[in-house]
Amino acid sequence: MFKILADRTYRHLFLAQVVALLGTGLATVALGLLAYDIAGDGAAMVLGMVFTIKMIAYVGIAPIAGAFADRVNRRALLVTLDVIRAGVALCLPFVTEVWQVYVLIFLLQSASAAFTPTFQATIPDVLPEERQYTRALSLSRLAYDLENIVSPTLAALLLAVMSYNTLFLGTVAGFTASAILVFSVLLPSPKPSEPHGIYDRTTRGIRIYLATPRLRGLLALNLAASSAGAMVLVNTVVMVRGTLSLPESALAWTLFAFGAGSMLAALVLPRILDRLTDRPVMLSGAALTVLTLLALALCVIASDLTWPALLVAWLFVGLGYSAVLTPSGRLLRRSAHPEDRPAVFAAQFALSHACWLLTYPLSGWLMTQFGVVAALVVLAVLATAGIIMALALWPAGDPDVVEHRHDNLPADHPHVRDGTRHAHALVIDDSHPRWATHF
Repeated sequence: MFKILADRTYRHLFLAQVVALLGTGLATVALGLLAYDIAGDGAAMVLGMVFTIKMIAYVGIAPIAGAFADRVNRRALLVTLDVIRAGVALCLPFVTEVWQVYVLIFLLQSASAAFTPTFQATIPDVLPEERQYTRALSLSRLAYDLENIVSPTLAALLLAVMSYNTLFLGTVAGFTASAILVFSVLLPSPKPSEPHGIYDRTTRGIRIYLATPRLRGLLALNLAASSAGAMVLVNTVVMVRGTLSLPESALAWTLFAFGAGSMLAALVLPRILDRLTDRPVMLSGAALTVLTLLALALCVIASDLTWPALLVAWLFVGLGYSAVLTPSGRLLRRSAHPEDRPAVFAAQFALSHACWLLTYPLSGWLMTQFGVVAALVVLAVLATAGIIMALALWPAGDPDVVEHRHDNLPADHPHVRDGTRHAHALVIDDSHPRWATHF
């Protein structure tokens, strides 16, 4: 897997991702302390609003940014967005009012909503061979999981010798280093897509996404993954500190079990995906999360919640979660022309976070109102609904090459110069406005 780091361009991009994630992780810790410093007992409400603003920015800004990402120099865009994020982070230590936090977080997350899908769409152009790209996806998953472990640890060490405001300087350093690393390499920029109106360009990625069966299935599996993930990320602290009355260190180890499962899956998935197609792997991962949530619910009913059971459960949920998310980039890569990839990756970014916008509050509300068993069962049912929808929306087989006929194009159109009936890898575009065998 690590052999792909021999590619200088990809190595610099991967390191840029790692340092930016570390900076983001430090900001997450610092924001919690800043919210408590400003709002006291109202910090939870402030942080809840911060996460809501983050999701709104992701869902609303990403498609707009993706619509124009192929019109500007990709390296210049990514560097500019990193500079914006560093500038916003530099302002955070100086805020004194809650509304200032909200404004700065919206600016920061809007820049991230433009940066992340553009960055993700760049990787398949840097590593066009699918075997290499699959390994890049696994490395990216590992980076996210390691960030969940390393950032809190680094923050704890830094807080022992300095104030929390200094952590924001670590965030600034992370985004600055990311900008320098991106600037240090030349990035491929695909040819611009055909001219379209603003509305058409803004919605193009989502229209391609929703017209492609495998991507509709991916959206359903995003719902399954976010259901299981929300149970872990929202309710673990209540289960560990409240239900089990364990110390803070136990919370860290419990979340580590989830991250360890995800990392383990990321390490073995490249070899599995060399032998199996994406669909069975992703469906199996989603099914594993459902079975694990239901098994934990039965365990709680039978003998109350135990820490070893929770650790094992979160390990398996992490395995299934990563098995769903890691291959998703391969589906997006197969489903769009290079010039449309930024828009399609932005659509995935927005639509997947829309799933989280549903499951985050639902998970917390279920836990608060009805307890752990109800939360586990309802979220497992919601994940099951996602799997059923994926089975219906994403047909088995899912061929790349589809034989089809064009009656929608004039005989002198370049696409049909060899005949109106032909076969090739079908991708939604102006000549193929829907998934069909007859146009």
